Amino acid sequence: MTTGSEHAMSDAGSAPKPPIQVIAASLRAERVRAGLSLTEVARRAGLAKSTLSQLESGTGNPSLETLWALCVALEIPFSRLVAVPRPRVQVIRAGEGPAVGSEQSDYRATLLAASPPGARRDVYSVAAEPGPQRSSAPHPPGVVEHVVISAGRALVGVADEPVELHPGDYICYPADVPHVFQALAPGTRAVLVSEHH
Repeated sequence: MTTGSEHAMSDAGSAPKPPIQVIAASLRAERVRAGLSLTEVARRAGLAKSTLSQLESGTGNPSLETLWALCVALEIPFSRLVAVPRPRVQVIRAGEGPAVGSEQSDYRATLLAASPPGARRDVYSVAAEPGPQRSSAPHPPGVVEHVVISAGRALVGVADEPVELHPGDYICYPADVPHVFQALAPGTRAVLVSEHH
């Protein structure tokens, strides 16, 4: 269990860097999968070939707009470029995660979870107050839950090792095992996404 004292803190003014090595490997793999040359992908995305070459070698610093243009050129979802392999339970603290900034405004997008092929997702707004924890029996096989805390604090996750979450924190865990949600502060609010395969 993670306690409040272990809550990850980000340096003020420092922003998470995009996962450039993940992006580089994904770009190369998707370009090869599509059977396209560097020149052709760069042309379709409106980029210089040298820019794309730098990105594929992991030395570039892509903006959100550049990555979107490449996704359009390769006909893939944005998440495929920045998603990393997902562990059984994944926690992303506020201010962490694979974020990419915009060239045009003060805007950052952080991918919390990419939708797997063939998945269906239901989205819930959760309001909870301190008291007994809500214990959930296992859902059908393959169900995964994603939770983002928007206000308050809560203990969330698989029953034998829940994690304390603060506003902006994200957790992903298998919901086909016993799992819990317990508000630790008044006015706790969250968004819960239930993913069915």
